[in-house]
Amino acid sequence: MNVLAINCGSSSIKFGLFEAATTGARPDGASRLAGGRIERLGTDKAELHFETDRGAPLDTTAAVRDQAEGVRQIAEWMSATRLAVQAVGHRVVHGGPRFRTSTVLDATVVTAIQELEALAPLHNGPSLAGIRACRAVFGGDVPMVAVFDTAFHASLPERAWRYAIPRELADRHGIRRYGFHGISYRRVLERYCALAGRPESRATIVALHLGSGCSAVAIENGRSIDTSMGLTPLEGLVMGTRSGDIDPSIVGHLSRAEAAPIDEVQRWLNGRSGLLGLSVRSGDLRDLLAHERDDAGAAIAIEVFCYRIRKYIGAYLAALGGAQAVVFTGAIGERSAEVRARICRGLECFGLILDPRANADAAGGERRISASDARLEAFAIPTDEEIEIARDTVQALGR
Repeated sequence: MNVLAINCGSSSIKFGLFEAATTGARPDGASRLAGGRIERLGTDKAELHFETDRGAPLDTTAAVRDQAEGVRQIAEWMSATRLAVQAVGHRVVHGGPRFRTSTVLDATVVTAIQELEALAPLHNGPSLAGIRACRAVFGGDVPMVAVFDTAFHASLPERAWRYAIPRELADRHGIRRYGFHGISYRRVLERYCALAGRPESRATIVALHLGSGCSAVAIENGRSIDTSMGLTPLEGLVMGTRSGDIDPSIVGHLSRAEAAPIDEVQRWLNGRSGLLGLSVRSGDLRDLLAHERDDAGAAIAIEVFCYRIRKYIGAYLAALGGAQAVVFTGAIGERSAEVRARICRGLECFGLILDPRANADAAGGERRISASDARLEAFAIPTDEEIEIARDTVQALGR
């Protein structure tokens, strides 16, 4: 079965086309036939990179207004390259309390995802746009599946997912810690176990997904037992434009002080905060690293970013009672040796010592980056959410 995996973000689309076995069980592997991305959606110069396992890649710019138009561009390119699509899997960030596993999409499921949009304002909307565009392009005969980021964290114990607010309010409104980046964490856990020669049922690690959105997870014996994002993807680490952890009283205080409605303050916390708010320059860590020597705002933004991550690593090592490894993934986690080094500085007391040469290896790829005698290992592992989406799609259709 040829499965198209679609990962729609607020300003980008990533995709992969995979040939996967059509057994009821989740396939161990899937062959990538094609893939690519569209970046800078909503501009006249969106960047398109499409490639197949044969022939030259397509690199171009074009006006791509939104996710729907981006999906149409992908579908037209696949048609022109004679690549058939027999099923589609969509990354959906928030599944709420209802969706604890990947689910075949129908009108009822789409409505339920739409009702959760307020809990993931930067994510569920783009996913819905991609779902609707695929339905329009491929028609009703091509089955589609929603693969939820929250599903990986369904194993959280109550002590981790329950907030200390009145129980009747929490239960009535579904207020709890859900956690996100679960598709990425599942892939990275699998690859860590392959590298370390350890079964998932005996893997206890702290994993960090660091990109424009950032989170941490404590994994004990292959199961998520705590994670930094909560009811929404706003909680936890400092991110590109999101604040992460703050005193909840700040929301009401800003609302009164600025005579702004609560919804507007929440938009500030999601879109004007984090690295962008701290630096007053950029939410892109690469830009801040390039200017930190002559820009105090950039310097403090980087310092706060790394400090918050280091605190979470320490907290999760305590929650786990120790771990075998700290694993970095996501665009920043995979590619920035400098940021990894700054995060790990001060964690020597836990036995985490980086190998400078392995950490700085420009070739990248999956690798151990800790010293050979480190008691707590460290790994940099590129994630691949699209292959996980494809594999889950086949499994859900098999059920």
